[in-house]
Amino acid sequence: MPISQEMYIGAMAKKKASVISSRTVFRGPVFSVTSDQVVEPGGMQARRDTVRHQGSVVILAVNDGRDEPQILLVRQYRYPAGDYLWELPAGRIDEGESELAAARRELREETGYTAGQWKRALFFYPSPGFLGETMALFLAGDLKAGKAQPDADEMITARFFPLSELVAKAAGGRIRDGKTIVGVLWLKHQKARPPGALHS
Repeated sequence: MPISQEMYIGAMAKKKASVISSRTVFRGPVFSVTSDQVVEPGGMQARRDTVRHQGSVVILAVNDGRDEPQILLVRQYRYPAGDYLWELPAGRIDEGESELAAARRELREETGYTAGQWKRALFFYPSPGFLGETMALFLAGDLKAGKAQPDADEMITARFFPLSELVAKAAGGRIRDGKTIVGVLWLKHQKARPPGALHS
C-alpha cells in the first residue's frame, strides 16, 4: 500500500531530531547559545545554533470599566530594535518560578498594578527558527493600581489604550512588538465571542 503525503507528514510529526554533539558557545545572565550537530526527522544532518532561554510570560492586563476594553501597555527603549516600543508587560521566568508567579511579579514590577483575576490564554514560540524561548500569555483582570518597582536599568512608562486603537495600530504597523500584536488580536477575537469568566 503506497504511503500518502498525509501519512508521511503524520509519521514525521512524531519524530524528533537526534543530537550528535552539543556545545555551549555563549552563556550570559539571560540566555545561552548552543551549537549542535543533529540528524533531523527527515534524515538530514545539520548544524543548528540555538538561543536557549528560560521562558517568558506576557501580561494582557485589561480594564473593562469603560465603553470598551482598555489595555495596559508599557513603553521602553529596546536596544536590539534601536527604538522605543509600546509593548504588553512581559519578562523572564526566574529559576524555580511558576508561570503565574512570574506574571504577577512582572506586572507589579513594571506597572505597579496587581490583578485579582488571571487566565492563561496562549502559549507560543516567538521565533522558533533559532530561539528556544517560549511565551505564556496571561489575561489579567480586576486591576488595582500601585507603585511600580522596575529594575535599575529599566525606564518604563505605562499607559492604557482602547482595544480598537491598538487593533488599528497593529494593522497599520505602528505596533512592532510581536507578542503585543498576538495579545491584542487574540483579545479582539475573544471579544467577538460570548464573554467568559476569568479564573481567580
